Amino acid sequence: MTNCVLCKDELKPEDGQLIWRGDDCRVMLVNDPDLPGFCRVILNRHVAEMTDLTHGEREHLMALVFAVEEAMRYVMHPDKVNIAALGNMVPHIHWHVIPRFNDDAFFPGSIWSKKTQETKEAVLEARRKKAQELPAAIKAAIAKLS
Repeated sequence: MTNCVLCKDELKPEDGQLIWRGDDCRVMLVNDPDLPGFCRVILNRHVAEMTDLTHGEREHLMALVFAVEEAMRYVMHPDKVNIAALGNMVPHIHWHVIPRFNDDAFFPGSIWSKKTQETKEAVLEARRKKAQELPAAIKAAIAKLS
């Protein structure tokens, strides 16, 4: 599918940072100023629904999602981690793995809802600094899968 934004391989700085890439999936650190540490686990080929994957592909994809969550909890110490796969706007399998904090801009709603509060800039900056540790932690968690 040529117009799918997740099928495109070229990355712009505003898209985020590629943390890890395997033959079938990749992990991105999303560039979201309100949600430092937000990651996506993206299937490399264009598939819209999880049930279009084999059982082995599903298990591998979810193992990656859980490895990202595990690393995120270790590094970011969030109050909660949200894991979501919507695909309404981009019908390409991808999972959002989002560290949530009681003081984040959208809490207690979803990150796609209206902001409910402003997070102090010093707090966001500290979280951005912590998020810089995520790539190494995620790679280590994925390495443990093999």
